[in-house]
Amino acid sequence: MNKTVDQTKQSKPRNFLSRHKKYMPILFFIAGFIFDTLTLGRIDRLYDMVVLCLHMTALTASLYLYNLVDDGAWENTILGRFEAYLPLAIQFFFGGLSSAYVIYFSRSVSLSKTLAFFIILVALLVANEFLKKRISNKYLQFSIYFFISFTFFAFMVPVLIKEMSTAIFLFSGVISFICTLLLIISIYYISPSTRIEIHLGKLIGIIFAIYISINTFYLFNLIPPVPLAMDTGLVAHNIEMNGNNYVVTYEKDEWYIFWRSHRLQFVHHPDENVYVFSSIFAPTDLSKKIYHRWNWYNPKSKQWDIVEDIGYNITGGRDGGFRGYTFKSNIKSGSWKVEVITEEELVLGVIDFELIANASSGPRKLVQKEF
Repeated sequence: MNKTVDQTKQSKPRNFLSRHKKYMPILFFIAGFIFDTLTLGRIDRLYDMVVLCLHMTALTASLYLYNLVDDGAWENTILGRFEAYLPLAIQFFFGGLSSAYVIYFSRSVSLSKTLAFFIILVALLVANEFLKKRISNKYLQFSIYFFISFTFFAFMVPVLIKEMSTAIFLFSGVISFICTLLLIISIYYISPSTRIEIHLGKLIGIIFAIYISINTFYLFNLIPPVPLAMDTGLVAHNIEMNGNNYVVTYEKDEWYIFWRSHRLQFVHHPDENVYVFSSIFAPTDLSKKIYHRWNWYNPKSKQWDIVEDIGYNITGGRDGGFRGYTFKSNIKSGSWKVEVITEEELVLGVIDFELIANASSGPRKLVQKEF
């Protein structure tokens, strides 16, 4: 864009922006990130839904207005007074929506799943900060916008229709893809400067590549099956009911192991049951069948053998997640992993442990916790 903060009428806010314009985009991105981190909690809460919808609407409007600035569309109008602030507004809403998704993704205890999102997010942030034209680069603008939009619909559609599946995720992506194309094409044909700056076919190709990449990530379990998330997952020595609460007895790991609650080495007597407990967050009234897939590592074949899938139904709405457990007896020693999966075999999380059979000594650091 040719119009910058330096070319606007002088005022204290504009003078401040002019002096610090190098750092303003990233600061507004961070401001939006912090705002939502402090105010958002769960995707099915009315406040969260309203904030996300307002952010997405405001981001779309800001992008549209900003891309017509070079054509003089807002000269001698009230919008002309705010031209200098449009790129900052875009950064703020990018940051706000990104932080919301990080909050919802991070509910899952499966770090490998949320890490994929963080890598994409950080890559976009770094690109946005270091590209020469930064937010004025239209290819970058609409690439980030589509990524944000896709994630928005991937969360919002299942919450609204109270159902989730791979088909619904793909359908959410199609809605986002169509909405993004409509925005791009409308700007392209209204704005002569945009037609000079970009090649429409190239931009649509980039958006389509991002669309394919996100779906690939999802189908290969590199992104959790949103809006479901595994809040808690651990292997236990005993589980009992106390009223409406589950009393879980498990072996706690060392204090510095912050990413896992239970000890990886599970010492048990041969006649003892092995329990796996999980709590799954789901939006209110969303029902789904969940499975615990018990896998044992076969040292001879050097592969994971599926031992059994044990399923149960969950219904969303509880803050701490829908709780459930499965157990096995006469279990073999060795390395185990229990995958918490949906009917479509999308992985919500993995609970792994090494089972050590020892009749003479028991576990240490046993603790009880109510869920």
